[in-house]
Amino acid sequence: MSAQPAFQPINMDRSKAVVIRPGDQPWLRAPQAPVERFPLEREAPEQGQVSSLVRYLPNTRFPQHSHPLGEEIYVLEGVFSDESGDYPAGSYLRNPPGSAHSPFSINGCLIFVKLNQFAETDSATVRLRPEDQQWRPGIGGLTVCPLHEHQGASTALVRWPAGEVFQPHRHWGGEEILVISGCFKDEHGEYPRHTWLRSPHLSQHYPFVDEETLILVKVGHL
Repeated sequence: MSAQPAFQPINMDRSKAVVIRPGDQPWLRAPQAPVERFPLEREAPEQGQVSSLVRYLPNTRFPQHSHPLGEEIYVLEGVFSDESGDYPAGSYLRNPPGSAHSPFSINGCLIFVKLNQFAETDSATVRLRPEDQQWRPGIGGLTVCPLHEHQGASTALVRWPAGEVFQPHRHWGGEEILVISGCFKDEHGEYPRHTWLRSPHLSQHYPFVDEETLILVKVGHL
């Protein structure tokens, strides 16, 4: 019997720009539960740093598991649940290092997940449903909903009105974007719903949109 090929880390060189659009790769079945995963970056098989889209099928229950260096979740579709409550689409959660839970979804859901990427001092538990989120005016016509900040790294939702054009800017500490709705654009291309972009430290671009667009943005962590 031939040996299995050695695992190769996925998109772990964070000095490189990465764009992954829906349809660029297949969904993979998880070994622990009836969930499907769309890997974006992964350090090692079933451990280490991971960013992915995860689809829970209806009536899925995931075994209890711990988060050695934290778990960050944004609910894209459906309702995600665990012992602490039910979280509809638009909810943002952070489970700090050392926490554990047994997540499930009654009717199925789609979530964006980042695992084992917290600073050890980042001990806050965050549970922000859409009705808990506070929006404020941003630059130009943008509106911004801050979600979390720690040691210079911050996460926020940013809503772009149709036709908005942003100034060219440089990413100190890098930038990571997940397009939640609409179509985000810059001089390098177009990024439809559920596209994931990672831009390295000191990269630069000139973003704009034609239609109303909502993005999840993380900066300062690369």
